[in-house]
Amino acid sequence: MPNLRISEAAALLGVSDDTVRRWIDQGRLDAVQDGGRMAVEGRALAELAQQLAESPEPGNTTAASARNRMRGIVTRVVKDGVMAQVEMQAGPFRVVSLLSREAADELGLEPGVVAVASIKSTHVVVEIPEA
Repeated sequence: MPNLRISEAAALLGVSDDTVRRWIDQGRLDAVQDGGRMAVEGRALAELAQQLAESPEPGNTTAASARNRMRGIVTRVVKDGVMAQVEMQAGPFRVVSLLSREAADELGLEPGVVAVASIKSTHVVVEIPEA
């Protein structure tokens, strides 16, 4: 079973190295020694990733039927008369969504706003998480 460095585990989960270390300290994720360095077993990381996907942190998402949800920050919004292109950064992923200008205006989407991209097939739905 492969072991992953803390930085690799963090990048795969889209969180900081400090978050992974905190989860290790809290017993949420087990660490192993690998060549004198702290690491995480690949299987344990996969299990945690699955748990996080099935039971996200409270307040980070809203209820919806889409299974693939990515919380991030809006980095750019380009609007014309009818449509809007919304770009956001969700961890290491850049997500781009095309939606109606009316929807973007109603959601108040602009750079700096925290949003959730719900990805289902070829469609990306951008939502504002519940407070």
